[in-house]
Amino acid sequence: MAILSFNYICAVSKKLVIIGGGAAGFFCAIEAAHNNPSLSITIIEKQANVLQKVKVSGGGRCNVTHACFSNAELVKKYPRGASFLKKAFAYFTTTNTMEWFRNKGIILKTEADGRMFPSTDTSQTIIDCLLKEVSKYGIHLQLKTSVESIQKTKQGFRIELKNKEVMETDFVVVATGGFPKIEQYHWLTDLGHTIENPVPSLFTFNCPNKNLHELMGLTTPNASVKIIGSKLQEQGAVLITHWGLSGPAILRLSAWGARELAQKEYHFQIAINWINLPESELRSTWNTIRNTQSSNVLGNKNPFGLPNRLWDYILTSCTIDPKTKWGELQTKEQNKLMHHLTAHELEVKGKTTFKEEFVTCGGIKLNEIDASTMESKLLPNLFFAGEIMDVDGITGGFNFQHAWTSGYLAANGITKNMN
Repeated sequence: MAILSFNYICAVSKKLVIIGGGAAGFFCAIEAAHNNPSLSITIIEKQANVLQKVKVSGGGRCNVTHACFSNAELVKKYPRGASFLKKAFAYFTTTNTMEWFRNKGIILKTEADGRMFPSTDTSQTIIDCLLKEVSKYGIHLQLKTSVESIQKTKQGFRIELKNKEVMETDFVVVATGGFPKIEQYHWLTDLGHTIENPVPSLFTFNCPNKNLHELMGLTTPNASVKIIGSKLQEQGAVLITHWGLSGPAILRLSAWGARELAQKEYHFQIAINWINLPESELRSTWNTIRNTQSSNVLGNKNPFGLPNRLWDYILTSCTIDPKTKWGELQTKEQNKLMHHLTAHELEVKGKTTFKEEFVTCGGIKLNEIDASTMESKLLPNLFFAGEIMDVDGITGGFNFQHAWTSGYLAANGITKNMN
């Protein structure tokens, strides 16, 4: 019995501390526990609650991943980190995510735009699943706990908490998510790591145009938006808000342009193609449209499928009387209308965080991390998972996919180092 007891003590001697109680941290903890039943695992979280981004994602439904099954295409959805993720996704990708949750009794459904949600349409399904797994493996949760510093020791790591408590551990996984200010990374730069300067990603555009604000709530399903003076351009649905513009096209544009728009201090001009049709193509069909509509009053109906209030706004922007008949349009008015339909210019002055789904562009430099294990190349047994790294995706479930993948690989990396 004494020998058995001694073996048990030896078996539980290895410790893992995961800093951050989000999707990546939980996934890593669960996989590490599954691989190594003897490993003592603690997740520390500075907030009073865990999995907060999971809770609010997708309007409270949790956009778990995206129905993109080609890794070559999947990596194109990441403005930063594509090459790094090409290696990572070779080990764990969308199909693996679906299978993982299916094995836990959760079926993911695919919507028309490719986003994948639990069939229950509630993020609580994902939260309950992760909490159940954590409970099953006896993983300890320590809330309202912030890290002051991490120090490398001969045995592993010494973590000093802001409440003056000290934790000794063999392995550390940093899965805190991104920080908005570079000063908040000091406890990682003290370990020798380099930080790519953090700036916001996935934000909406503030437009100081009161006439536009009056259209709040309107959506155009297929527009194209370009940042004037740059190569940045995206297409998709655009939502008009009481402060400016939002919707998938705007959010994707903010992700791809995160650094460039930060340098502009979020003050720039955009051109919106409301009908997502090149002006040259519109001109080639204009006479046919005009002749077909010649006896109709412009304000009564538009042939482009635009919401009526948006159409009225465009006519007003062109100083065209909505009572004018199509056949009465003057050449100057026609040119102006065609231009406003395909390149309507608006000033953007400022940004607004998209709901609570804040994403940071920036973080730990990727050349300091092993893409196959998420282990630090500078310090053995220090791992990273999720948004703390300089990886971020566009909206649509891609940031969660990175969280699952990096959490899985970090857990496997720990397993390799235990052997």
